[in-house]
Amino acid sequence: MPAVVVDDLLSLPRIAQPAPTAAQRPVVSVTTAPHGFEGEGFPVRRAFAGVEQRLLDPFIHLDQMGEVEYAPGEPKGTPWHPHRGFETVTYMIDGEMAHQDSQGGGGLISNGDTQWMTAGAGILHIETPPEALVLSGGLFHGFQLWVNLPAVAKWNPPRYQDIRGSAVGLLSSYDGGALVRLIAGALPGIDVTGPGSTYTPITLAHVTLSAGARATLPWRSDFNALVYSLGGAGSVGIERRPLRAGQLAVLGAGDLLTVQADDTQESRAPELDVLVMGGLPIREPVAWYGPFVMNTEQELRQAFADFQAGRLGQAQASKSSTTSSDTGRD
Repeated sequence: MPAVVVDDLLSLPRIAQPAPTAAQRPVVSVTTAPHGFEGEGFPVRRAFAGVEQRLLDPFIHLDQMGEVEYAPGEPKGTPWHPHRGFETVTYMIDGEMAHQDSQGGGGLISNGDTQWMTAGAGILHIETPPEALVLSGGLFHGFQLWVNLPAVAKWNPPRYQDIRGSAVGLLSSYDGGALVRLIAGALPGIDVTGPGSTYTPITLAHVTLSAGARATLPWRSDFNALVYSLGGAGSVGIERRPLRAGQLAVLGAGDLLTVQADDTQESRAPELDVLVMGGLPIREPVAWYGPFVMNTEQELRQAFADFQAGRLGQAQASKSSTTSSDTGRD
């Protein structure tokens, strides 16, 4: 998994060893994500399936996109579709994805880049593989996370953040065996912050652990904590609960969370890759149907009516031929 890599992890700021009085978060549950299809038919794993919403708050939905090796002509995306009331966070590990929305936002993301779209009061958008990837085929792997907005922010104007992989905050575990990429938020007591700007306080990190490595992360005690395995074999919590690719661990209360890679990994996945995420629960009613996440059924009906009336924006001319050179990326 390329994303953002570092040759010498010991050159990065290191996460200090925890204080003896810090409380480890226990594992509440481990669930396995079912397979499904999204958009025009690209494969996903529904990471949050079967987990109570109150344990996920402030998150709503998480899809692992791929990992899939496309043949020429096979890459697929999504057609134009609406959103209201939440934020989508799309992160690419391998391959490329182009985004375009009715507000003029968009661009191309590849290894380690993130597109952060705040739907707010409403927006239309489309996600497609670039023309070059359709023609050549290739590896495609990433995730999309939906972050809820509190009622006071659901009607904010839409906004778009194009986050380059070079902007993510980088940390090393204490022994240098794990690379922590902060996409948003921070770890308590550490002066490194992810570039994502959020309405709801969250921390989102992509962590890669070498075989046998252990990462103990300080975690805000008022946040929830979730660990999802993108690939590799390992365990979570001080109880060493096994965690395999496509599994989500929900952790209980505490100040620390621990993830450890097994000593032996498969050749196809020589390291353990996990998403670690948590946030301040919103604790408001959730009315969710399809592309809209609101607080009441009346607000959902209004969202569908506004979409049908064209009040969420209009689809723009296609930019499917966008290439890296068009976006001004590093």
